[in-house]
Order: sequence, then structure tokens, then C-alpha cells
Amino acid sequence: MSLLTLSQAAKAISKSKSTLNRAIKSGRLSAVRNEDGTFSIDPSELARAFPQNAPERAPMVHHEPTLERPGTEDSSKVAMLEQLLAREREALAREREVSADLKEDRDRWRAQATGLLSDLRTAQEKTAPAASPEALPGPQSKGFWKRLFG
Repeated sequence: MSLLTLSQAAKAISKSKSTLNRAIKSGRLSAVRNEDGTFSIDPSELARAFPQNAPERAPMVHHEPTLERPGTEDSSKVAMLEQLLAREREALAREREVSADLKEDRDRWRAQATGLLSDLRTAQEKTAPAASPEALPGPQSKGFWKRLFG
């Protein structure tokens, strides 16, 4: 089977490239770095690290027994609300992932700006002429009124 690029793998599992990149860096996903710096990912490795049809692990919740019969109208409302809750949890997980990606990008830009600023300051210090004693202004002469009245 052919290997997938980072973009192809991200599209295949509906995740962002930065999520896959973080998984590769953390060791959760194995990938091969090509000579040009891109990653090649085996589809079976992608399926192992990001299973598509695996049920999500929900926390164990103890439900109190109810006196309702399973075929009542309330149970259909409960089922509908549970589906809605599951969709909202998925949306929340996606939003948290996007937020983490944006924070990572922000931190990377901040580090780059800080580095460039320190480089600029270093360059300015090297090119600025050192203040010589001759260039410093001497004591100022007294004004007219000071000379007149002391």
C-alpha cells in the first residue's frame, strides 16, 4: 500500500495537519521523514493511532433505575437528547483541538518575533557609534540673569 503525505492523512481522518504533526512529535504516530522534510505515513499506522470506528470511551456513570417503560415518549426524548449531547461533545473536542492548534501557532510566532527583535537590537548595538568624551557636551555657560545676579 502506498504511503500518505501529512495532508492526505489529515484529510483521511478529518483532523488538522498540526494535530498529526503533534502526534508524530509525541511518538503517538509513527512516520518517516523524507529528504525534502515532509512526512510519509503508513495508512495502517494512521488507523492504529486514530481509529475511525472505535467507540469513544465515556466516563462510567451510574444511572438510577427509573420506573418508565422503554417504549414511552420520554425514552425517545432521552435518546434524542443523548444524541444531541454526543454531537455537542464532538464539536467541543474539535473546538479544543483548533484552540490548541492556534495557541501553538501563536507561541511559535511569538518566539519568532522575540528572536527577530533580539537580533535587531544586537545589530543596532554593533552599528551604533560609541559615545566619545569629546562628543559629550561640556558644562553650559550661565544665562544672562545668572551672570548678572549671581
